[in-house]
Amino acid sequence: MLCAAAGLAWPDGLRADEREEVRTVLFGSLDAGRSTFVSAGGKFAPDGYGRDGLAALATFGYGLRTERDWWGDPRGQAGGAPPRVLRHTVQGGAVAGWQWVRDWGIAALFAGPEIAFEVLDSPATRRLPAPRIGARVQGELWARPTEATLLTATLIAGTARGSAWGRVAWGVRLPAPVLGDGYVGPEAALYADRTGYRKWSLGLHATDLALPFEGVAPVRLRVSAGWAYEEQIRRPGVYGALSAWLPL
Repeated sequence: MLCAAAGLAWPDGLRADEREEVRTVLFGSLDAGRSTFVSAGGKFAPDGYGRDGLAALATFGYGLRTERDWWGDPRGQAGGAPPRVLRHTVQGGAVAGWQWVRDWGIAALFAGPEIAFEVLDSPATRRLPAPRIGARVQGELWARPTEATLLTATLIAGTARGSAWGRVAWGVRLPAPVLGDGYVGPEAALYADRTGYRKWSLGLHATDLALPFEGVAPVRLRVSAGWAYEEQIRRPGVYGALSAWLPL
């Protein structure tokens, strides 16, 4: 459910000297299913993406999910389970840290403040709660163990909502040039927060696809789909995700 800063390393389509010139990456992501989260943001590396150095990352997102109204109607209707209600979440963060660039890929670690605002669309909600301010830590890995494989991992944890999100994916380069020589393989993710909500997902992804536009750097994509299980809903479902990033 938290925004996935996917693809923040350099794309294959940039040469080493071009990677050093790229200092800004704009990105957005959509995770859709029974719960939905959409986010956008940017990442800035003053020394360029081809070098070790400082980097900063800012994100803003909105989420919507269905859950049981245990507080508004603890007994449920006619002795059954409490009715389902919608939880709206707005969350943003600004973190800074260091990136390490090696021949095999890039790793980065960030920390900084975050803010979150959420409200439950329930009869028990008498007034809107105040936004909560907390701290966020974030780690990223974009590695190529071999020329034909890709390993990515992201972990984000914050205190504003008492939440944590992690994703790991493995991919193999497509055998023929398809939208910029992307990678295809399995992915798994887990999200949890202090409300007791848990979400597991397992699926397939296609990462580092390219959409070339005349006169500008190519937009890179990650497309995912698979199976998800949300603990409060207690029924499996399907999910789809799309992430896009543009190096400037």
